[in-house]
Amino acid sequence: MTRPIAITQGDAAGIGPEIIVKAFREDPQLTRGCFIVGAESVLRRAAKLLSGPGLPEMPLAILERVSEAMEVPPGCLPLMNVCEPCEPAPFGRISAQAGQAAGQCVVWAANAALHGEIAALVTAPLHKEALSAAGSPYDRFPGHTELLQAEAADHLGVSVSEMPVRMMLANDELRTVLVSIHMSLREAIEAVTIDHVLQTLRIANAALQTMLGRQPRIAVAGLNPHAGEGGLFGREEIDVIVPAINLARVEGMTVSGPHAPDTVFMRARSRPDRAGEFDVVVAMYHDQALIPVKYLGVEHGINVTLGLPLVRTSPDHGTAFDIAGTGRADASSLKRAIAMARALSGQ
Repeated sequence: MTRPIAITQGDAAGIGPEIIVKAFREDPQLTRGCFIVGAESVLRRAAKLLSGPGLPEMPLAILERVSEAMEVPPGCLPLMNVCEPCEPAPFGRISAQAGQAAGQCVVWAANAALHGEIAALVTAPLHKEALSAAGSPYDRFPGHTELLQAEAADHLGVSVSEMPVRMMLANDELRTVLVSIHMSLREAIEAVTIDHVLQTLRIANAALQTMLGRQPRIAVAGLNPHAGEGGLFGREEIDVIVPAINLARVEGMTVSGPHAPDTVFMRARSRPDRAGEFDVVVAMYHDQALIPVKYLGVEHGINVTLGLPLVRTSPDHGTAFDIAGTGRADASSLKRAIAMARALSGQ
């Protein structure tokens, strides 16, 4: 590794700090050269939570400079302490304090990535209500994706509209990219326009081409049942999605569809005995894409933000307030996100 990878602590009231400690303990080779962006009190609480007979509490190595992360030996938790000293928020409760700290960590790490100090950014889960409760400026952003988009746009001196980003959910069997992200279903339907669909296809094509080293096979899901059934169940496929697909083909992309949304994910799914028909499915809205990926196992999925001038990955699950503080959280998805961040950043 030539540059370290930053892992933000997420919401202190959730499982983020816990799965970070578990990842460092369970896979010291994977986490070598990574460091945590967070609050000392939060990480000490997580380290203590996961200690016990035969499991000594992992010590913290407080960093003064990012470059020091490369020198921290296994068995330690390298921490860049970017938050004001305070008691950690209670587990499992929405807290403005926790939302503000989570937002601060993301902004700090995003700027480190944008200035080339780190190779990639891995974000532990934050809670969207807590982020909103934190007030300005964090209450303007529904989640990580939009916050990172705004930071990147500001860094490059462009408007947010000139920094289009998309969410990709992926596991070993399936990849999906979303036309719209965090908005109501009514707004998501209105966001299905020729420009938005074509922009999504461009972003997905460029990202997958880099990942795969070849032209990706892109399937496009319809918006309506049976992909509209020739206009019987809606005209979005005829009036919007097909024209966007045709324009993408003119640009040289390998795109098919619109496919019936209730079967296209099964066709794209890769298994040990059979490769999927497609490399990625472009879905029209949030739940259309996330349900099939999460059904295959939340612990296996990761989230990659496409279109940013930095590498950002995250686990494909939330803060899990119901089990926070119990020590039962599974770090598998976070470890996969770290591995993906390494791969995408060449580290």
